[in-house]
Parts: sequence; structure tokens; C-alpha cells
Amino acid sequence: MILLVTAPQGREGDAILELEWALGKVRVRGTDWRGVLLAETPLGKEEALERLKKFETQAVQRVIPFDDLVPARWEVIEDAVLRLAGTIDGSFAVRARVRGNKKLKERELEIKLGSLLVERFGYKVNLSDPDWTVVVEVLGKKAGVGVLKRCELPRFKVEE
Repeated sequence: MILLVTAPQGREGDAILELEWALGKVRVRGTDWRGVLLAETPLGKEEALERLKKFETQAVQRVIPFDDLVPARWEVIEDAVLRLAGTIDGSFAVRARVRGNKKLKERELEIKLGSLLVERFGYKVNLSDPDWTVVVEVLGKKAGVGVLKRCELPRFKVEE
């Protein structure tokens, strides 16, 4: 399981320690963006998220689990989303974040992928309170893609 983890800038070291304590076996590496880490764990999505939710964090702000990490090209992201989104049961929203890639735009990804899912599967869009969130996080030449239930996108309150 690959997790994108955000922390306040300058607190990345604390976040790494917290991830190690909460998850046990985990490999964490920094990215080219301050406050953004990638963590890899052999734990499944449910177990990793459950451990993090129970852990009292001081530095971890957000955790986004990825179902796949792919090259950051439109057609590859589209294929990954179509492959992973077949499990959606209920309403959905697409949320994209682009860092370090001038070819891809957040709104364009959200609109095109959302339209594609409506056309292909007939899913219902709900931007304010979706049952599922299709997450695309572009980090330069790589893109993390996740199809997540409402409970699989934890946010933690962190004092900066």
C-alpha cells in the first residue's frame, strides 16, 4: 500500500517518526515538495488507515491511500481510473491535485475523468458529499490514483 502523507512544512521528520510508530513496517521518503511524503507499507488499506486513525498524531495532517502509482500521462491515468472505479457503488466525486507537472491541470482532470465515469458506468456525481472519491495526486512524473470510500480519507488536526 502506498500512502501520500502531508505534514506542516518543516515537520516532515516528526511525521516520518509517527508513521513508523503507527504502522510498524513502513518505508517513507520525501518528495520534491515540502510537507509531502510517500509511505510504502505491506499493510492493507483498511489496517493501515485503522492504525493511523487510532494513533494520536502531532505532525501527520492528511493521508491519501493510493491503489496505484502510474506515470503522469493523461491516457495512463485514465486507464488506471477506469480499471479501479468499477467498484464504485453510490455517488462519486473526482479530486485532483497537480504538483510539478505543467501538462496536466487539476480542473481538467476532474472534469474529464468525472465525465468519463458517468459515460462509462452511469455513476451519479455528488461534489458536496460523495460516497466515493476518485483521487488523482500528480507528483511530477508520477501520479497516485485511489478510489476511496468516505471513511478512507482521514484528516488529522495538527497544530502548526
